[in-house]
Amino acid sequence: MNRALLPAVVCLVSLLAMGAAMGNPVTTQSRIQDMQPNPLERSHSEQAASWGLTEQEWTRFEQIQAGPRGFWSPNLDPLTALGVEAETDQDRQRYAELQVALEAKRTERELAYQNAYTAAWAKLFPGLLPIQGIASPSPASSSVVPRQALFVEDHCPACTAEAQRLQSSDMPFDIYLVGSQGEDERVRSWARQADIDQAKVQRRQITLNHDRGRWFSLGASGPLPATFQQVNGQWQRLD
Repeated sequence: MNRALLPAVVCLVSLLAMGAAMGNPVTTQSRIQDMQPNPLERSHSEQAASWGLTEQEWTRFEQIQAGPRGFWSPNLDPLTALGVEAETDQDRQRYAELQVALEAKRTERELAYQNAYTAAWAKLFPGLLPIQGIASPSPASSSVVPRQALFVEDHCPACTAEAQRLQSSDMPFDIYLVGSQGEDERVRSWARQADIDQAKVQRRQITLNHDRGRWFSLGASGPLPATFQQVNGQWQRLD
């Protein structure tokens, strides 16, 4: 090698070495951070425990959802998935009992919150009928009390008559005004002309809702009113 070039080569090698040395801490720190668990993520054991399951059962649930069941029922909860795919009657019964106990606790919490919500509405907005913000079952419409969904429209005497019939039966039900355009006053005005009991609305024995396309999403047809109820997770027309 030309002796005149030797100092330049040595200098270049030194600079490359320094660059590599400076890069290593960043790379190492990045790898360390990647290895640290996200504080919001829960371990398998924690997730399993929240459902009353063992880690082995949680792994089994993940395996089930990775197979055909995951395509048929992509949002299935762990207890239902394990129960449906149980291999023995004993396991099936165990998952059923776990689910019933968990559902009972869930319903108790939801009803407690519902009572608080009703009291808060009566305190802050006395005399004003509450309108549900979205067309979906309310917390009060739990699996314990089957509720009917009544779809109505403006200028419909038959709709008013059906609402009054359901109201007189003292059954809980939800009213959806088709074509309300998201205007709360239109829903309240319809409820007033239909003589809907304000006390029952305050208790949410009857709820007033904007339809927001639910009527069409059910694939329903024909004149209104129309009454639906969920049966085994599927909406079925009753009238």
